[in-house]
This record gives sequence, C-alpha cells and structure tokens, in this order.
Amino acid sequence: MGYVAVKGGTEAIEASLDRLKYDRLKEAEVVEINTVLATMRHLVDQVMSEASLYAPFLAALAIKQARGSMEEAVFLLRAHRSTLPRHYYSETVDTEDMFVERRVSASFKDIPGGQLLGSTNDYAHRLLDFDLVKESKEENQNWLRTYHERMKADHPDKDLQFFPKVVDYLRAEGLFERYPLDDTPPNDITKESIQFPTGRSERLQVLTRGQTGAVTSLGYASLRGYGQVHPTIGEVRVGSVPIHVQHPYEEDSEQDDSFYIGDVQLTEVESFVPVTVKNNNQKEELEFEIGYGISFGQNETKAIAMSILDQCLQKPHGEFPTHDEEFVLLHIDSVESTGFISHLKLPHYVTFQSELDSVRQVKKGGESNDS
Repeated sequence: MGYVAVKGGTEAIEASLDRLKYDRLKEAEVVEINTVLATMRHLVDQVMSEASLYAPFLAALAIKQARGSMEEAVFLLRAHRSTLPRHYYSETVDTEDMFVERRVSASFKDIPGGQLLGSTNDYAHRLLDFDLVKESKEENQNWLRTYHERMKADHPDKDLQFFPKVVDYLRAEGLFERYPLDDTPPNDITKESIQFPTGRSERLQVLTRGQTGAVTSLGYASLRGYGQVHPTIGEVRVGSVPIHVQHPYEEDSEQDDSFYIGDVQLTEVESFVPVTVKNNNQKEELEFEIGYGISFGQNETKAIAMSILDQCLQKPHGEFPTHDEEFVLLHIDSVESTGFISHLKLPHYVTFQSELDSVRQVKKGGESNDS
C-alpha cells in the first residue's frame, strides 16, 4: 500500500528514508551479523518462527535492518521468503529422532531418560548483571576454556542417546487413546488462502507463525477462565532434528532415496488436558487429551501457549473467543495485524473530511432547530 498524496510527496519519502538511515548510523557503531547471531539467539528464533523461514543468518540480517524491531524484522523476512522458489517439500520429521538439548516434564518427577534442564532462564535470578557492562572477549574465552575442560572431565564421550516420548508410556498403559497414522498431506496456508472451518494442519501452521505475544496472551486468557483449559505439561523438548528430502526425479521409487540436507532446532510441547467424557454406561469419567505446540528455535513459552490454543480450537465453544478459530487465527498473525494497524498512519484525508462534513451538517441542523 502506498500513497503520494501531496505535491512533492516522493521527495519527502526519500528524505524520510535518508533520515531513517541516519538514525541507524549516527552513533558510528556497526553491529555485525555474527554478533546478532551469537548474542541474540532467542530473538533470532522468534523472528524465524513468525516468518516461517528457518534461516538464522537472514533473521539476524532482518533484525539489524529493522534496528531491533520484531514486527519489522518478521515483515522483512516474510517478504524475502515470498520471493524464494520452492523446489521440494521435506520428508515428515519424526521428533523422536531429535538430538535433545533440553527436556523437562511438569507431569512427573522422574521420566524415562531423566529430566535434562539444558540452557534456560527458568532457574536464574531476574537481576541485572552489571558485570556484562565490562565483559571482555579474553575473559569470555577463558571461561569457555574452563567450561569445556570441566565438561570433558565430568562427561566422557558416550553413545548418542535419543529420548523416548513421555506420552508413549502413558499410551502403553492405556491412559491415552491411540489413533491410526494419518498421512494426509497438510494444506499449505502460504500457498492457499485459509478457509473456515479449518483443518488441524492449517490451525497448527497459523499458530506456529503467530505473533509470540498474541499467542501467549490468548493462551493466558484461556488459563484465566475463557474456556478454562488448564493443562499439565507432559513434555517440553528442545533440540535439533534432521531434515530429509526425496530426490526430485525419483519420487515414485520404492526405495528410500531421501537425502539429508541439514538440521533445524525446534521446541516441541505436548500438554495433557483433563476432560470429562461419558463412558458406555453414560457415566462421567476423567480422560486426557493432548494439546500440541511446535516452533522454530528455543521458543518455549509460545509453544506451550500454542498447545493450549490447539486444544481449545479442537473444542469449538461459542461463548469463549479462545475457542473460536476465526477469532484466534485471524488475529494472531504479526504481519497482518501490524500492517493493518500501521496503515492508520497513512493518509485518510478524503474519508475523514467526508466524516467531518457529515458531523458539521448534523451540528448545523441541530443549531437551526434550537433557534
């Protein structure tokens, strides 16, 4: 959307862009892309998730160009994504093959394979660390050297370990329903406009692309009472999964000719939601359903909130907006919502003048009647 509403508008826009560049350069500091990658990992992860493009370097570039504005960085990366050709689709990822960096469960104290706390702020004191003001590369390298030596001494080389899913053990006990494998190809919302009612694959795509704050806010609203979905986290796992693609000219081959092209880091959440159902004797009993969340990078709060909304949207309820798929899915997209609100800053002279004329006519009519 663009306007050139007055004479000289083009020159004014160019001057505004020059001023934007001046504001970025005036402090005479240059932020390297590798610095953003190394020090702002969670910001990079968030931009990749909302842009639905796993490209850490490009996400860091977008953050630099946007001067740290999340909404602008996502807009930039999505715009770039729309220019890229799609040569193939990856094979279905099995998260049981994840190389786990962090894995915790709020449902059990002990889980098969053990809790793995990994890297997280969850157990840190929320106090400003003023030592960061004067940190140096030399001190950091010394700390890293000591840390690596300690890890090597405390944890000698072991065989690669894959962690089982917590829910699989509950299914083995008959506590969770088993469903047949559904290999139906998902609908791609980036290729086709979303239609209501949606399928689950479409809902999950919109949720994982959703603005982190919006998804978290609606998940929190559900916890507070708008539908009252209060799950227990069965498992949060963060780690890297391998990505494979089929040979473009051998799709119909009976042999597995897939090729490994790299890893992506994911956060996956399975929430256990208690629900009341009627058994064969029409008596109410307690069961559990699963809410699912997944996101690029380490993005745990969003993935948990996503799992809440996933379960909400599987149980439509007209009374609660968090159970209304049209309300949720159409209002969490960062580019759509930011763009529509931001467009209010652009010229609306004609419509506003028309409204002013209407108000003036009403006022004049009222004054005439009073006299």
